[in-house]
Amino acid sequence: MSSETAFISALRRLATDPAARGLADDAAVLELGGTRLVLTHDMVVEGVHFLADDPPGDVAWKLLAVNLSDLAAKGARPLGALMGYSLRGDAGWDRAFLAGLEEALAAFSLPLLGGDTVSVPATAPRALGLTAIGTSAGRVPSRSGAKAGQTLWVSGTIGDAGAGLRILRDGQPGAEALVRRYRRPSPRLSAGGRLAPLVGAMMDVSDGLLIDAGRMADASGVAILIDLARMPLSSELVEYGGSGRAARLVAATAGDDYELLFSAPFAAAQEIFALAKELGLSLLPIGRVEDGSGLSLRDGEDLVPRPESLGWEHR
Repeated sequence: MSSETAFISALRRLATDPAARGLADDAAVLELGGTRLVLTHDMVVEGVHFLADDPPGDVAWKLLAVNLSDLAAKGARPLGALMGYSLRGDAGWDRAFLAGLEEALAAFSLPLLGGDTVSVPATAPRALGLTAIGTSAGRVPSRSGAKAGQTLWVSGTIGDAGAGLRILRDGQPGAEALVRRYRRPSPRLSAGGRLAPLVGAMMDVSDGLLIDAGRMADASGVAILIDLARMPLSSELVEYGGSGRAARLVAATAGDDYELLFSAPFAAAQEIFALAKELGLSLLPIGRVEDGSGLSLRDGEDLVPRPESLGWEHR
């Protein structure tokens, strides 16, 4: 039992409460009287989710943002957070992290409610966890609600964060905007809340557009077709890596995007486009949901073989 998929499958027999949603969603949804709580927990680990020399304040921002992205995918309004923090005896790093956390909490108007700390050896990789708590007064979409005939959409642009990581990791020249997308993702909270009543399925793109679209297809019992030619790329990414098919496949499998991936009936298209204009956020159709199973790709009129790796998976 070495892979993330196998371990989560084994956990499912323990997570039998309906709130757990079969461990097949971005968050748990707990009904308490007339209140609906949305709960999520994500970790970030040095060497896996952030580089050892990333600024501590950016690590704090990312820790909070990736959890809020899960709430955004459920259309939830954030209420507070609990944090788990490993102390390695580096007071300067800790101070810079706390300054970044204070900035992030203020940016999202979120209270820190508590958590835990633990001392670890100075040579151990930093491992930080955060539980985000939200609430929803309406429907909480899952990743299992996609239906054949619906359109597949994505917010923002894809591939920027992956390019930012390559710039930092390999010492390549590249736009600061790409590095910022890697270090400081922007959870789409406003969009998620407004989209929730309109969508079939919705999730955030964390491990890569293709692997996450495949997960939506599997959870929904449908097939998903993505047109790489319609995948939105930023001007900075195009300048950095081009816009050909190979570059689009790299972007679609890079991960760390923290954009919203959702399906919606064709009749909702004009309302979604109007919402995009109102929010000043790109919301674009990139494919469709079909009968069948699995993920398939095309590039305009051409069918494209699936790459060997669709994105990031912990092993």
